Amino acid sequence: MTDIEPALAPDLKQRLTRQFFYLELWLTARLLPLLIIGRNLESTLEFADGNGTAPYRDIAPGTIASAALRVTRRPWLMRNRRCFRQGLLGYRFLKKAGYEPALHFGIAPGSLDAPLVDAHCWVVLDDQPLISDIMDDMVEIHVHGTANAKAR
Repeated sequence: MTDIEPALAPDLKQRLTRQFFYLELWLTARLLPLLIIGRNLESTLEFADGNGTAPYRDIAPGTIASAALRVTRRPWLMRNRRCFRQGLLGYRFLKKAGYEPALHFGIAPGSLDAPLVDAHCWVVLDDQPLISDIMDDMVEIHVHGTANAKAR
């Protein structure tokens, strides 16, 4: 670190942090089906909460959201649960950036009699939807995380 000028050190640290963020996000997106297989919803949400550290504090919420959407565009597995993948990843990495998001879940009441329930999830930060949003025919049934979803 002594060979690097002091003015360049913060920039280098930010670039490395951003590169580690993209790498961890990509790996987590690819491994997510294996990481949550056999877990119930409660255990899956505990996984999404992470370990409480915030190594990506300098990354903006919009950057995290767009990266989570981009990395889930062409899923290898869990193709029919795209919003769930995007929601879990967005929520997890917003937490790792020091924010307090909320992960919302909803269902379409008309699908309750169908063999497959129509469900959806989305991420809210500062009372604004950040990743996806509630659909018109959905009824919110659960919110995981900070109720007000305020940034730190």
